[in-house]
Amino acid sequence: METVSDWVTFGGDLSVHEHESEILGCNMRFAVFDPPQTDEEPVPVLWYLSGLTCTWANVMEKGGLQRKAAELGVMIVAPDTSPRGDDVADDEAYDLGQGAGFYLTATQEPWAKHYKMDQYVMEELPSIIRSNFAADMRRQSIFGHSMGGHGALVLALRNPGHFRSVSAFSPIVAPSQVPWGEKAFSAYLGDGREAWKEWDACELVKKTQLDTTILIDQGEDDQFLEEQLKPGLFEEACREAGQPLAIRLRPGYDHSYYFISTFMDDHTTPRRFTAERREIRHK
Repeated sequence: METVSDWVTFGGDLSVHEHESEILGCNMRFAVFDPPQTDEEPVPVLWYLSGLTCTWANVMEKGGLQRKAAELGVMIVAPDTSPRGDDVADDEAYDLGQGAGFYLTATQEPWAKHYKMDQYVMEELPSIIRSNFAADMRRQSIFGHSMGGHGALVLALRNPGHFRSVSAFSPIVAPSQVPWGEKAFSAYLGDGREAWKEWDACELVKKTQLDTTILIDQGEDDQFLEEQLKPGLFEEACREAGQPLAIRLRPGYDHSYYFISTFMDDHTTPRRFTAERREIRHK
């Protein structure tokens, strides 16, 4: 592992690292915010999964999460959104290929060789964090934005009990029913829609419920709300399954990091499940 960049911020350390990924078969970069408390003891880990076209840089440069993470003593880990490199399959469109890994294991060529982002986030990268940072891996949580919100929900539901909490900004909750997901799933998983269900939060919550309230913050002026995000579908699925859910609809906010940074503190703290606009709890 090579340290590419390193900065001091809010008394902690923000660093970017590069390594050769065995699972993905390419070089990968990720960022870590190490709070000042790691000088004394291991700290809990909060994983942030970014959206389409993003890298680690989006949240670390625009998310505004370091101040609260330093205050609370929380380590933030931000992986890339896909495998990268000249030998990695890609597409000219922004919503497929590099930058658009959808946090799944692809089964179709040419994607199957490298696109295994769920395995990278759940297996390989945690091993690196455990070996190189003062991280308490018994205390992990996960959140994300858009495609990364999809990833956070799906990885939590596919691995119940692994994360203490899960939340999302503007997540793609039903990829099997929206253009972004249909395009990506067709390419990565093939045309068999039964396989798609294993990577769709609305389908997964029917089979597995988490012992925590899922939090979703959604801007009401999000340009992708009606066509691509459809949070009402997840609300209905959680209601039917009995999954505790808090959805907070934010008037005037869109899909950008102006929205994310405004409510970032709520997603960086353990006590982040108080809904101001609408809260759905199912016992």
